[in-house]
Amino acid sequence: MRSITTERHPDVDSPFELITLGTAAGPAIRGTEDGIASALRVEDTFYMIDFGLGATRAVHEAGLRGKNFRAGFVTHLHSDHVVELPAFLLWNWGAPVDGFTAPIEILGPGQDPTHPRGSSLSGTAAMVEHTLAAYSYDADIRATDEARPVLREMVKAREIEVPAPGSTEIFTVYQDELVKVTAVLVKHPPIFPALAFRFDTAYGSVTFSGDTAECEALANLARDTDILVHEAVNLDFFKRGNFSPAFLDHQRLSHTSAEGAGRIATLAGARSLVLSHFAGVSTPEEWKSAAASTYTGDITVATSGRRFAVGRAPATVEALV
Repeated sequence: MRSITTERHPDVDSPFELITLGTAAGPAIRGTEDGIASALRVEDTFYMIDFGLGATRAVHEAGLRGKNFRAGFVTHLHSDHVVELPAFLLWNWGAPVDGFTAPIEILGPGQDPTHPRGSSLSGTAAMVEHTLAAYSYDADIRATDEARPVLREMVKAREIEVPAPGSTEIFTVYQDELVKVTAVLVKHPPIFPALAFRFDTAYGSVTFSGDTAECEALANLARDTDILVHEAVNLDFFKRGNFSPAFLDHQRLSHTSAEGAGRIATLAGARSLVLSHFAGVSTPEEWKSAAASTYTGDITVATSGRRFAVGRAPATVEALV
């Protein structure tokens, strides 16, 4: 077990917490919300799910510090989900910034075997390696000038082994003494692999859809989850705009409407639904009413920095295996 220096946001006393750090899809700026990123705090350790625009500052403003960070999970390699990974690493590394001084992990998809040029395009490991190479001068200077640990020795990238395209298998990607993380492939063509993640802890569970069209495998992963964080697209917004047929097809075939998110939450038996990763523009009331037409549980239209306590009678992580 790693030694973690504890620091908890003063306004939160729940041992398990979801923070929607940013809720906007991209790469486009159509409002004031930060780009898609979420954090899960389990006791005094936190984990990241995606690293969208603004994530680094959002983490800090949420009271989270790199010294308590353990692992980050990337749902897929679209730029709006990973653009701020370099900044997150550089701003959360070393004692001078209350950053990590022990190894951390970044887990995400490997290369795309379905893409005609996939073998020459970066997966998560190469993306992290390119980041470390791009900032190698800065990292070297700070390691000696500011007594920080060697960044390359601290950041460990791991590409998630996934089943074949079309599989609905639920598979384990990570486990430590606080959390077990499982995943399924979801439908986000032409991206492969695109992943949904479920985090089970002694205090409850949170499931993240990632980017996906309506997906029964996701509903299976999210069975009885305490919170389902699901993307939502407003297709009418794009239909009214000057967007190409190809772009409209992507929104239609690769994303889920709020009504669809409600259907998945209902199928999963999720205890609550948090809408996030908003593609297109709509009012909070419109997002919520659309989801409520297909789901009768608690619905929240997430905003950047929103905190959700997740709680039930404590179990053990070992019991979740």
